[in-house]
Amino acid sequence: MSEMRFFIDPIRCIGCKSCMQACSECATHKGKPMIHLEYMERGSSTQTVPMVCMHCENPTCAAVCPADAIKRTEDQVVQSSLKERCIGCKNCVVSCPFGVPRYYPEMDQMMKCDLCYDRTSQGLKPMCATVCPSEALFYGTLEEFQSRRKGTPINTFDFGMQEIKTRVFLVAPDGYVNLSMDVMHHLDGRFEDNAYDHLDPFSHLEAMPMSGGLL
Repeated sequence: MSEMRFFIDPIRCIGCKSCMQACSECATHKGKPMIHLEYMERGSSTQTVPMVCMHCENPTCAAVCPADAIKRTEDQVVQSSLKERCIGCKNCVVSCPFGVPRYYPEMDQMMKCDLCYDRTSQGLKPMCATVCPSEALFYGTLEEFQSRRKGTPINTFDFGMQEIKTRVFLVAPDGYVNLSMDVMHHLDGRFEDNAYDHLDPFSHLEAMPMSGGLL
C-alpha cells in the first residue's frame, strides 16, 4: 500500500476554522489548536491558508534545540517538545522557516502539530483533515490525490540559501517544481504583540448571554 501523505491546498481554504476547532479538541493538545490560518494579503483579500507542521526531513527546530527535546519518529513525524526536556528557550520558535512551533508560558513548553500521531499511527486521518469541508486539508495516498485533484504537490522549499524537503505537501498550480519563500515576511509577523491572536478559533463568534438572562 502506498504511503499516506498530507496535502495542503491553499486555494480550497474557506477560512471556516473547523480545522482549528477540531485540533483543539484532540486529547493530547490540552485545548490548544496546533494548526493556524495565515492570511494572504490581508488588506485586500479574505483568502486564508491553513498551516500545520511540515515535518521537515532535517527539522531545523530539532537542530537548534539545546536540550534535545524535539524528536522525530521512524516514520518522519516531528513531535512536540518533550515536557521533561524543554527549557523554554524558544530557539525552535525563532528558527522554524514555516513559523509553526509555539511556546506556551502557562505550560512552559513548546507544542506544535504532531500530525495527530495518536491517530495517524493507527491508520486514521488527522483531526483537521477529517473535518475540512473543502478538502483544503487532504490525507491520502499520492495516487488518490492525483486521481481526483488538480495541482502539483510540492515538498521542496527554498528559504534563501536553505533548501528544505518536507513530509507534508503544499499544492501549487501545475508546472511548479519548488517554491521560494519570503523568509523576512515570516519573521516580521512572528514577533508582533498580536502575533498569536489568530490562534483563537472562536474569536469570530459572539459571546453568549450571561446565565442570569436565560431560563
